[in-house]
Amino acid sequence: MARAMRAHEPTLRTAYAACRRINAHYGRSYFLATRLLPARRRPAVHALYAFARLADEIVDAPGPDPSGALGDLEICLKDALAGEPTPHPVLPALADTVRRYDLDPELFTDFLASMRMDLTVTDYATLDDVAVYTHGSAGVIGLMMLPILGTVGPRAEAAPYARGLGEAFQATNFLRDVGEDLARGRVYLPADHLAAFGVDRERLLHAVRTGRTDRAIRRAIAHLVAHTRALYRAAEPGIGLLDPVARPCVETASRLYGGILDEIAAADYDVLAGRAVVPPARRLAVALPGAARCLAARIRTREPARGA
Repeated sequence: MARAMRAHEPTLRTAYAACRRINAHYGRSYFLATRLLPARRRPAVHALYAFARLADEIVDAPGPDPSGALGDLEICLKDALAGEPTPHPVLPALADTVRRYDLDPELFTDFLASMRMDLTVTDYATLDDVAVYTHGSAGVIGLMMLPILGTVGPRAEAAPYARGLGEAFQATNFLRDVGEDLARGRVYLPADHLAAFGVDRERLLHAVRTGRTDRAIRRAIAHLVAHTRALYRAAEPGIGLLDPVARPCVETASRLYGGILDEIAAADYDVLAGRAVVPPARRLAVALPGAARCLAARIRTREPARGA
C-alpha cells in the first residue's frame, strides 16, 4: 500500500515539480492521459516518466562517455534509494515513489540494461531479439505502473497485460521514429520481417537520402503496424483488471498511442517522410470522453479530482 508522500519536504517538492515539467514538455500524449488519474497518483507517474527520459537522453544525445554516464546514473539511483543525497534533480522523487509503492528495484536494473543495449546494439534480427530490448525499455515500465494504478484483483493477473501494453507503446515509437533512429545508427524493426518485403538497412538509408517513396518499405511498415495493433488488442483485457479510477487514464493512453498508428496509415505508411503525430484536436477528442469517465469513476469512489 502507498505511504503518504512527504510533500512538505522542499527537496521532494522540487523534485516532483521537475518530473512534472519533464513529462509535460516531452510526453504530451502521456501527460494528457496522466491528467485523468486521481491527483494523488499523478506525481509517481511523472517521476517514472522523468527517470526514463533522463536515461533516454543519455543514450540518444550522448556525451563523450555515455556508458559512464549510465553507470553514474545507476550509482546515483542506488544512493537515492538508500536515502543518500544525489545530484540528479528527479531521483529524490523517484526514490520516494519506489518507497511509497514498494516497487521492485530489479525493474530499474532491467530498464538500465536495455538502455545500455542502445550503446552497442544497432540491429535486431528477429522479433524475439527485439522483445529482449522492449522488456527492459517498456515492459518493466508497465509493471512499475501497476502498483500506482491499482488493481481489482491479484496484481500478478494484471502484470502480463501491463507489460504487453508498455511493449505496444514501444513498438509504436519504433514505427514512428524510424528516420530518427536511423540517424542515430539504429534499426529497431526486426530484420527478418523487413527482409520478407525485400527491405534492409541500406534500402531504408537510400530512401532517406533520395527522399523517394519506396513501396516495399511501405508494405513492410504496414505489416508491422498490423502486428503492433495486435499487441494492443492482446493487452486490452488488462484494463478491466485495473482500479476503476485508473481505467480511463490507461484507456486514453492506449487510444492516443494507437492514434499514432492511424496517422502512419493515413500517410500511406511512409514513415520516412516525417514523424507521425496525433493532431491536438484529435488528442482532445480522445481525452474528453476519458475525462468524463474519469469523473464518473471518482464520484463513485469518492476519490479527490484536483491536484498536480
